[in-house]
Amino acid sequence: MTLAELIDKGGVAIWPLLFLSILALGTIIERIWFWSKVLIKEELILNSIMDAAMTNWGKAGEIASRYRNHPLGKFLNTPLQLDNPDPDVFHLALETGADDELALMRKGDKILEGVIALAPLLGLLGTVLGLIRSLGSISVSDLGTASTTGVTLGIGESLISTAMGLIVAIISVVFYRLFQAFWFNQVRIFRKAGSDLEVIYRQRWHQTHPNSEFIS
Repeated sequence: MTLAELIDKGGVAIWPLLFLSILALGTIIERIWFWSKVLIKEELILNSIMDAAMTNWGKAGEIASRYRNHPLGKFLNTPLQLDNPDPDVFHLALETGADDELALMRKGDKILEGVIALAPLLGLLGTVLGLIRSLGSISVSDLGTASTTGVTLGIGESLISTAMGLIVAIISVVFYRLFQAFWFNQVRIFRKAGSDLEVIYRQRWHQTHPNSEFIS
């Protein structure tokens, strides 16, 4: 079945379903491109910053600033650019940076959620409208005659919109779950990286401020 035949036989619900499919496809492509850039460089950035933080704190800030276009680099760059902050301020900067970057990573989720919810409903609506149109064209006297052949074909065609709605929703669900898995993994990495960097900073702080009280 060609696209023209699909549109012709799918009924009025095909048009919004086509719009949702294009919207979902665009979001999926954009998110794949985003996550590919994030995951490829992430380990290199993390190791570079942590290794530098252990030996040369100023160098760690330079490396993080160099990678501030990457979510992880920008997250770690936020506290590293502070000038000798109190450990509590350093911790707050880490939390703020993590919240900002993790929120930006969920861009596109609402679009896919909307497509997943609406596509099956629009498909079902198209099928119901098709059934109403097909069954409304027959009378009791036509039952059991050749006149009902067209009605049978009409019912079959009306199911096209439901099938398309389910296909769009299923594909969207698959990629939505994949992006969610990537995001949850980033939460784990951000927490681990933030905790390690904070431990290093607190050790430096207490070495340079030996008379300060311990801050938990």
